[in-house]
Amino acid sequence: MENREQLNFVIIGHVDHGKSTVIGRLLADTGSLPQGKLEGVQEYCRRNSRVFEYAFLLDALKEEQAQGITIDSARCFFKTKKRDYMIIDAPGHVEFVKNMITGASRAQAAVIVIDIREGIQENTRRHGYIVSLLGIRQVAVAVNKMDLAQFGREPFERVKRDYGAYLAGLGVSVANFIPLAARDGENLVTKSDKMPWYDGPSLLEQVEAFESGDDASVLPFRFPVQDVYKFTQGDDRRILAGTVSSGKVQVGDEVEFYPSRRKSRIRSVALSAGVDAKEATAGQALGFTIEHPLYIRPGEIMAKVSEKKPPYSGRRFLAHLFWMGSSPMLAGKNYLFKIGTLSVMARIAEVRSVLDAGELSSAGAKDKLERYDVAECVIETVKPAAFDRASELQAAGRFVVIDNFNISGCGIVLEAIESGTDSLDERTKEREIRWDRGSVTQAERETRNGHRSKFVVIAGENGEWARGTAKALERALFVEGSQAHYVGLATLERGLESDLGEGLPDREEKIRRLGELARLWTDAGLIVVTGLSGVDRYDLEALRRLNAPSEIFVAGTADGPLEGETPDLVLSSSESPQSSAMRVIERLREKEILTDFQI
Repeated sequence: MENREQLNFVIIGHVDHGKSTVIGRLLADTGSLPQGKLEGVQEYCRRNSRVFEYAFLLDALKEEQAQGITIDSARCFFKTKKRDYMIIDAPGHVEFVKNMITGASRAQAAVIVIDIREGIQENTRRHGYIVSLLGIRQVAVAVNKMDLAQFGREPFERVKRDYGAYLAGLGVSVANFIPLAARDGENLVTKSDKMPWYDGPSLLEQVEAFESGDDASVLPFRFPVQDVYKFTQGDDRRILAGTVSSGKVQVGDEVEFYPSRRKSRIRSVALSAGVDAKEATAGQALGFTIEHPLYIRPGEIMAKVSEKKPPYSGRRFLAHLFWMGSSPMLAGKNYLFKIGTLSVMARIAEVRSVLDAGELSSAGAKDKLERYDVAECVIETVKPAAFDRASELQAAGRFVVIDNFNISGCGIVLEAIESGTDSLDERTKEREIRWDRGSVTQAERETRNGHRSKFVVIAGENGEWARGTAKALERALFVEGSQAHYVGLATLERGLESDLGEGLPDREEKIRRLGELARLWTDAGLIVVTGLSGVDRYDLEALRRLNAPSEIFVAGTADGPLEGETPDLVLSSSESPQSSAMRVIERLREKEILTDFQI
């Protein structure tokens, strides 16, 4: 079978500007319709006393025909001698912007359709911004219905001047403005003799001139880890599953994971069950094994050490964000961000400017984004994330925002920002300033209790063992007369749906609440005990900062996500919870946290 080149391009336009007519006529004139399709639609229109429109070839759904607008992103195909094409018909109505973004995100080029009579509408400007937001670099503008302007040059030049300036302000370079009368096929496939003043290409000629894009295999290697499968029964292998988004890698190549910065080498490449390869390249869905049994989380990005352009990793980045949610996006509120395979809670730390997508003017800084607002924001993630600048690698430079199960926003990463002071620092600093201290000193509490206050974290990959050990420790301390109290993450679930929105991950919020609660109880002189599974060094860092100025004591197993963290005591999940609890008590006595009781 011939391996033909393919180009995917999106056609965008305000409702009733003739976008579907452009596509329908293009399919008809290139002989790409199924046999009898055109005649069948024409006969349907005749029987129902309707004027035939080429748009009917696309708007096949009865609901869409009745409303006269294209609701969802539809795909259709045609071919020329040069290559194969997929046209993405993106909806133009303002209420279906989300569907338009979904369609356009798969495109290598874009054609924006403008009605010469109605001119540049607010949604036309918004579509231009979304093209910019998605990083589509090949753009043509089709100025349609020129027959209604008597094929005059002056109205065409006016649209070209005004919209060209608007797109230039967004950094979008237009290959050509093309005057069309799509219904009659003027300047669609071949040049029209009704506009002799126009010396550019027809629409099809311009589409043929678009390039199919860079070969993703020559870009820096990126493998976003989608999932990790671990074998049992003496086999320590972990299969890292996902799709190579760009670049190439070979067995034996040294790789590094971001943001954890753990390193290893590729041991094997599994294309499918029992089918291995020596190399993996962009677009392949597969599994890797690496030489070391590292604990890698889904959402991390694997890159080659030998390449000079690694992903960025950190907790802050500058972004362009487009909000589509029915409720405003509030600065400071946590939302679920999805970047590649990573799902992470994040917030707007700073709204630098809000752009009026209609006028391309700045509305200045705000504390919230209304529906269809476009903003330049500083985004702060709860945990470090790995990403690329969208201008360099689009796959890891785009993100979507989830609010109450819905994709309510999207954006692109402009650049990484040095962390500096973050929201957690600001929160704890303000908390300590406002802290209203009592009249009993810490020294007095230690004398009364016979021990210092401490936040003890039992961490292990086996959650049942970690919680069991923590509860056994609480019991042993209580029996010996210490003021100890166990608290689990499940205790902190109350009110999470109202705080975060139904369906959003709440682990990070539970960690925050746990740290704040521990700060109160350690200030009261207690030994606070908890057992956590899946806790990593970022969770522990958050707990340390939230519990400050009191300290935490970490006892954990050597395996699992604590890799890279040096616990105060290394335990084994093969030990009983009671035995592990007694080892923790021994270490607490060595550190003089337990000062006045005998075991």
